Amino acid sequence: QVQLVESGGGVVQAGGSLRLSCAASVRTFSGYALGWFRQAPGEEREIVAAISWTGGSTYYVDSVKGRFTISRDNAKNTVYLQMNNLRPEDTAVYYCAAVKAGGVVVASGAYDYWGQGTQVTVSS
Repeated sequence: QVQLVESGGGVVQAGGSLRLSCAASVRTFSGYALGWFRQAPGEEREIVAAISWTGGSTYYVDSVKGRFTISRDNAKNTVYLQMNNLRPEDTAVYYCAAVKAGGVVVASGAYDYWGQGTQVTVSS
């Protein structure tokens, strides 16, 4: 069983930055592919970014490319999402997810473990 706990959400003005963290309680963190998803009110959950277990491969949805960076520290069992130049349309609850896999995993249905989510609100 893997428990994921997100932190770092909050309220920020457009153009600002936030750094989300997700700490995992797992013995071998490096064996897991990780992802960040978000869900806005009335919208479906969507992939934001994903990272392979080595950190060597990443994926970003087009709307965040050049603004968000996903990274991981396997020694700290933590995955990060650095979000720069935030826009009001980035407002959502952000979730981290994990699945035991080697490569990048994009489909939400493939993930086995989810955090409780952290709210990000970007004001215009």
